[in-house]
Amino acid sequence: MTGKDKGRVDWPSFGASIAVIVLVCAPLAVFPEAGGRLLQTCYAFISDRFGFLYAVAGLGVFLLLAWLAFGRFGKVKLGRDEDEVEYSDFSWVAMLFCAGVGAGLLYWAMIEWSYYYDSPPFDAAPRSPQAVEWASTYGIFHWGVTAWCFYCLPTLAIAYPYYVKRVPYLRFSTGCNYFLGGGKETAAGRFIDLFFMIALLGGAGSSLGFSTPMIAACIAHLTGLPANFGLEVFTVLICVALFGTSVWFGLNRGIKRLSNVNMIAAFAMLIFVFFAGPTLFMLKTSGNSILVMLQNFPKMNWWTDLFTDSAFFRDWTVFYWAWWIAYAPFVGLFATRISRGRTIRQVIIGMTVYGSLGGGLFYMILGNFGLHLELSGALSVTEIAGNAGEPAAIVSILDQLPLSSLVIVVFAILSVIFSATTYDSASYTLASSATLRLEAGEDPARWHRLFWAITLTLLPLTLMSIGGLKVMQTVVLIVSLPILVIGVVMSVALVRQVSADQRRGTK
Repeated sequence: MTGKDKGRVDWPSFGASIAVIVLVCAPLAVFPEAGGRLLQTCYAFISDRFGFLYAVAGLGVFLLLAWLAFGRFGKVKLGRDEDEVEYSDFSWVAMLFCAGVGAGLLYWAMIEWSYYYDSPPFDAAPRSPQAVEWASTYGIFHWGVTAWCFYCLPTLAIAYPYYVKRVPYLRFSTGCNYFLGGGKETAAGRFIDLFFMIALLGGAGSSLGFSTPMIAACIAHLTGLPANFGLEVFTVLICVALFGTSVWFGLNRGIKRLSNVNMIAAFAMLIFVFFAGPTLFMLKTSGNSILVMLQNFPKMNWWTDLFTDSAFFRDWTVFYWAWWIAYAPFVGLFATRISRGRTIRQVIIGMTVYGSLGGGLFYMILGNFGLHLELSGALSVTEIAGNAGEPAAIVSILDQLPLSSLVIVVFAILSVIFSATTYDSASYTLASSATLRLEAGEDPARWHRLFWAITLTLLPLTLMSIGGLKVMQTVVLIVSLPILVIGVVMSVALVRQVSADQRRGTK
């Protein structure tokens, strides 16, 4: 690869990704009902036959990262001795968190408990005290340490060869560099990167597919407009305008600033809900949920629901692990870009601890507020969700707060910004993957980033036209399966590289 290739578009990767978008979106748009049925059939097939692999992956990645963090490799620096940490801890955490969770966190933190309340795990009776316990706990688990472990593994696997071995391109296949010829372009590497781009398109498309109806419901409540597909399209256009602008300004002037503002505003809203809502109930329920999760963490990680007909593991844990796996390459690439100069231990502890605490707070405050409304009889959230849909139920929960109109406005703005920070990070990562040569500290072309910011909206619009939770879950599951296999290769490559370098006494 020559210096002339620096910053140039990798047209084969670029063209292949566009072809995938067209080949997926066009049939689904033309035949939405048949496409929806086919996707649901695929979900049942994959989850029934390969669901246990996700449980193995969750436990395996947790144990591997614990060994790396607290073993002899924990102090290994991702960079050269002279490399300084590029971003402050606050900005680093803010960008990681906003990229990793998106507006999906706001959606699920508000409403996920209702599914578990009516259909709890471990053969608990629906709406029983045990069901309440699991309802307030499982969301924290699904957005907790295991999720961030899935994000952290590709971060380390990519960052080590990129910063230490100086592989001159920031791509998903960089994490498999040990088996791919030591930094040379290979057909296998391109194939891996294509899988990554497909997974990112599917994962990001599903994320916006969850959050857009929620934002549209907030707008409908405030304006009186009908909450229909047209309003959802308008909402997507607002998001595109915002994250297109952010990605145009780049990493420091756009993504970093937007992430910082979003973190401050989000936690300010949480503080308001905490003191305006049933504070004592939130404290007690949150403390109990943490205790229940700690006591049952191995069981929750390994349970595959073999001997009941609940399908809880298949419908929820498999879905979440698949979502994190589909998103992991993107978050790993983005986290690599902003983690130069940090040690392996700092990256692992920072991502898993801060990410888990951040996601847990949303569930402990927003989720438990909605649960309290249901249990106290102040609002039948589950009935509204069943009749009018989850977005309407979320707005109804927010409407119970003081200054409810203002709260809904803030919530909608936060949802848009969360979507923007996720999507401009995704656009940046896609542009990086489709650039021939990208040295450490460099950014892909501005037009290239903006192109992906716009293109990323096509799949979520198609999925929303089909509709349904199962459709979003299916897309995530399908695109995650090959990434699960590649993750094993990355794990082996990372351990072998670090071990070999440490034996030689070099980085």
